[in-house]
Amino acid sequence: MANQKVSPTLPDIYHQLMAHYGPQHWWPADNPLEVIIGAILTQSAAWGNVEKAIANLKSAGALSLAALRQLSLPQLAEIIRPCGYYNAKALKLKSLAGWLGEYCHDDLSKLFARDVDSLRRQLLSIYGIGEETADSIILYAANKPVFVVDAYTRRIISRLGLAPDSHNYSAYQAFFRDNLPADVRLFNEYHALLVQLAKDVCRQRPLCLRCCLNRICRFYPDTGNSQRS
Repeated sequence: MANQKVSPTLPDIYHQLMAHYGPQHWWPADNPLEVIIGAILTQSAAWGNVEKAIANLKSAGALSLAALRQLSLPQLAEIIRPCGYYNAKALKLKSLAGWLGEYCHDDLSKLFARDVDSLRRQLLSIYGIGEETADSIILYAANKPVFVVDAYTRRIISRLGLAPDSHNYSAYQAFFRDNLPADVRLFNEYHALLVQLAKDVCRQRPLCLRCCLNRICRFYPDTGNSQRS
């Protein structure tokens, strides 16, 4: 039965997700620095716990690059404890704050003035920032068009039968780049919608009968159509 389904296009998927879930207005933050900090804190963490850690930083008056540099590692780790892996993330935040102070004099506009490729290379040179985190910063803080690929994106695209032959990060990113217009708002909403779908129904044990994409999904017939909750 799966081979009878026509492969959907990325615009088709986007429009169906938008019709079902509506705009997500992601990323929830007051300013670009908060986005950057949140992108590091959210590594291997639920967003609710990240919000608690950010609230702690605000309460401690530590949501600035200067404050992050002044805090000791143990002090910072204790403040961000709710997000998990707090010792490692404290070191990452300290490295970030140190780098931005040295190379940008804490002026994010100087950092964001770079083109996407240059900005990405600079971010990847900072300890603790990998591809997904760097692209989250580029898209959500710098407002530049790059598609963020996370585990949710890989899962959904694979189940839809659209996974690229090479399953690495750059291959998935190229798939979105080559099949969508380079638009910041589109990339923002699309990624957020995929995250919402994954959390709602396209889980590790999917709830396919409740999924708004099940009519175009290659994975759906293989589930036995037995999910009811």
